[in-house]
Amino acid sequence: MSNETINIEGATCAPSLPHGDQIVMGHGAGGRMSHQLIQKAFLPAFKNPALEAGDDAAILRPGPCLQLSISTDSHVVSPLFFPGGDIGRLAVCGTVNDVAMLGAKPLYLTAGFILEEGLAMQTLERVIASMKIAAEEAGVQIVAGDTKVVQKGKADGLYITTAGVGVVQAGININGAQARPGDVVILSGPIGDHGIAVLGARGELGFQSSIQSDVAPLNHLIEAMINASDNVHVLRDPTRGGLATTLNEIASQSDLGIVLYEQSIPVHPEVNAACEMLGFDPLYIANEGKLVAMVAREDAEAVLTTMRQTRYGEGAVIIGEVTAEPRGRVLMKTAIGSQRVVDMLAGEMLPRIC
Repeated sequence: MSNETINIEGATCAPSLPHGDQIVMGHGAGGRMSHQLIQKAFLPAFKNPALEAGDDAAILRPGPCLQLSISTDSHVVSPLFFPGGDIGRLAVCGTVNDVAMLGAKPLYLTAGFILEEGLAMQTLERVIASMKIAAEEAGVQIVAGDTKVVQKGKADGLYITTAGVGVVQAGININGAQARPGDVVILSGPIGDHGIAVLGARGELGFQSSIQSDVAPLNHLIEAMINASDNVHVLRDPTRGGLATTLNEIASQSDLGIVLYEQSIPVHPEVNAACEMLGFDPLYIANEGKLVAMVAREDAEAVLTTMRQTRYGEGAVIIGEVTAEPRGRVLMKTAIGSQRVVDMLAGEMLPRIC
């Protein structure tokens, strides 16, 4: 993507600002700076077709009749416990979901723990118990792991890294490059709950809130969707960088456009209120229990009906469509009938939310 300024019907998308030679918090926010870091530092060193695909998991084919989906993720959320979840549930669900977004059935996880000296044993046991419950809900086993301890003040209590593996059945080809013009864009429910719940747990909202994180394993929802249609083309969970960044990633991978309908995108009133007060846009707030899908138009209603019958898809709605133009861009049809560019998150919005 070039750094030129692009104008579409009066909307301007400015080029990203250059950054220096040191890592800053924005490099970990999941937006443009994260992508630039990957392109500059990691891809040249580790370049291979699986990595270059740009999905949250990799498809590997170790044998003629076997396809695996493999992913890894690190979790540095602060605080460790927040309304609706904790770092343990987050670690399990985040990796399960990344593996499942390629149409795989997640089977196994590994877990690495970085423990800070002085962490209460009761806190660790509570996190482990939460991971056990989340793994049982997802139907996966935690089969290997590692533990390291660092000096007090070096790890915010606890960091967790998880890796996951799942099996992709023959004939399933779901990834970010598979969107097709005419596809319907489906969102599984309201956005922004996780990021605002974590912010509220830090006491940074300035008012009392009942917002709960949406952190959840989505593999059973995905299995139901795939059983309902052979035309689910793309699946992705809009975590760091939010829905806007995720859709920009998919538009770039598929080299197609995406048009969103502003009035169709669900946001809980409390999340909207918090975002308005703090100057945030819900489109860029992290989610940990939502997915976005690109589905052939003829199958959209069948998939929606199936999703709404599941625990984590009850709020599923159509929020847009895939278009041939503008390639690699996401546009929004606003409530007043105008059209604007929805760009990728440029820097950092909320630190340490996943």
